[in-house]
Amino acid sequence: MVEEHIPHVAVAGNPNSGKSTIFNGLTGLRQKVSNYPGVTVEKHGGALTLPRTGDIHLMDLPGTYSLNPRSLDEQVTHDVLMGLDEDVPVPRAILLVLDASNLERHLFFASQVLSLGRPTLIALNMMDACVTSGHLVRVDQLARRLGVRVVPMTASQGLGFDELRNALDDLLQNVSPARDLVELPLPIAGSLAELATLLREHNLATAASAPGEALRIICTATAFEMPRLRPWRAQLEPVVARARAQLTAAGMNWPTLEAELRFRWIDHILPDVRALQPATHALADRLDYWLTHPVWGMAALAAVVIAMFGAIFWLAHPPMEWIKHLFGLLATWTARVVPEGQFQSLLTDGVIAGVGGVLVFLPQIMLLFLFIAIIEDSGYTARIAFLLDRLMSKFGLHGKAFIPLFSSFACAVPGIMAARTIDNARDRLITILVAPLMCCSARWPVYLLLAGTVLPTTVLFGFLPLQALVLGGLVLLGILAGIAFAWGFRKTILRGPSTTLAQELPPYRLPRARTLLHIMWERSALFLKKAGTVILLMSVLMWVLTSYPRPDQNNPASPLEQSYAGMIGRGLEPVIAPLGFDWRIGIAMVSSFAAREVFVSSMATIYGAQVTDPENMSDLQARLTAEKDAAGQPFFTPLRGLNIMLFYVLAMQCVSTMVVVRRETGALKWVLFQWAYMTGAAWLLCCAVWQFGAVFGWR
Repeated sequence: MVEEHIPHVAVAGNPNSGKSTIFNGLTGLRQKVSNYPGVTVEKHGGALTLPRTGDIHLMDLPGTYSLNPRSLDEQVTHDVLMGLDEDVPVPRAILLVLDASNLERHLFFASQVLSLGRPTLIALNMMDACVTSGHLVRVDQLARRLGVRVVPMTASQGLGFDELRNALDDLLQNVSPARDLVELPLPIAGSLAELATLLREHNLATAASAPGEALRIICTATAFEMPRLRPWRAQLEPVVARARAQLTAAGMNWPTLEAELRFRWIDHILPDVRALQPATHALADRLDYWLTHPVWGMAALAAVVIAMFGAIFWLAHPPMEWIKHLFGLLATWTARVVPEGQFQSLLTDGVIAGVGGVLVFLPQIMLLFLFIAIIEDSGYTARIAFLLDRLMSKFGLHGKAFIPLFSSFACAVPGIMAARTIDNARDRLITILVAPLMCCSARWPVYLLLAGTVLPTTVLFGFLPLQALVLGGLVLLGILAGIAFAWGFRKTILRGPSTTLAQELPPYRLPRARTLLHIMWERSALFLKKAGTVILLMSVLMWVLTSYPRPDQNNPASPLEQSYAGMIGRGLEPVIAPLGFDWRIGIAMVSSFAAREVFVSSMATIYGAQVTDPENMSDLQARLTAEKDAAGQPFFTPLRGLNIMLFYVLAMQCVSTMVVVRRETGALKWVLFQWAYMTGAAWLLCCAVWQFGAVFGWR
């Protein structure tokens, strides 16, 4: 699919333009994801078959607002479009996606892309949003002004794809290069031509793209910090300095010159290509007023979060009971069919108890992913980022950090990878260091197990379960801890000024049920895959550790204490005893380093090993509730259960996250530092809570 003879087409556009929707619609399931050589930016590629051209390869480039790269993903987009990436074929054409309802913003990037001189096709997406925004785009006039074909689309509704495929086929059959439509400044014509020549000689630009690239270099104060220009700095810098001096002498402000030229061109053509109609987006304006208000916006966000947690508990309860009953029947059937012995114990105590103990929480995990998808797809995510930006910047977090942190609520791995969009390396590192503190889906089985075990089923205000309120508090604690640590890092080891966020608010959209269900299932499938691989493997391993060596009948210790798990747990107990944890909890915590959910399956296996009746093994919460201490009192008290949950709020219990942090930071020291500060903070907090509880007799 990536061979040289197959035409490669780059799909580019601003963020929130619907670029990925169009890419997915064109390629369907014929996609693959990898990394660009030398960087950790994901490369999305897909195949498309056209009637006359045949097979072509589409490259979905990271979204960017301009060809002035400031972050890793923007650098990738720049280099691929310029044909500078030696490991990626030069694009035969560019499919440029624009938001029809926001032409002022998107035409800036479009003018830069056209200046590259490559054959270009424009997909004018979100035509439906023009109605609500009061815009009427004259598509034919826009195509004439840009000098390239323009295909109107509403990709979210599947409209325009046939026309787009035909237009792309025509473009590849009849190659027609684009051209720069912006007149370059006369005062530096000589210096600009000289710099463009040097760029061509050093293979930093093509003949068509060199003038536009030369102007970008002249107008970028930090141009020579870019890796591609460093080797040629001695030859290029004198020419750039001379051009800047000429512009200053002519009364032009060189840092803003390119933006002024391109937006002046945009202002000139807009009256011809767009007519304003009576807007019908008054409702959106009113929503923005309330949802981005410093006070009412925060209140609305709190209401959304509370409603989400409450709904997760109410809606998931029936299917959870069904799954619990199903695994109970499976354990009973297995105990009757399989002869009594070690193999029966492996199946009932290890596989069924371990995997079933985790899968019972699948309905709540799916609902969590569904609500996150609704927030993302509706456009509310950008409003939350705007609302929290001022607060985040005060505590040392970049405004762009919100998206990586929000993504970490599903899983820290894609959240950390999303930090690539942050321009500054220090801001990016701070975001990576605190992202695992967000409440990922892997923590939920732990929280749900313990909350259902140690907390009463009290309902507050007639609709809000106490368990949901506690879980919301744990999520909030993780957020506050991330903010606090980010502030500390900014003031100490990663000292520097904080920056704010400049972001456009995308239009509100009614989420499509098909898209929401696809996202929910895609993310839940990863949870199921983990249950069928990592959790199953760890359940079997935990069964082995709890079952062997066979107990000595003359030893007064219980069989579990005589097992390998008991031996390891006893060795850990001095470290975790100040937290109120015994050796069994310690073993489950160590095993959950592979994945946090393994804590639940390990607890199911450990406590299942103490149950002599295989038919009484389906409900782990019932077993934990029945557990007694030496004095005959309930072992899993509210304080002990809360302390375990607090440990998982802060501790770094995920080897996959550590691997990704190593890859993204390029240094093992940051992985070790992250593990040390998170786990150390968890130990100190839990120790303080347990000892404080002892003073008041709450244990």
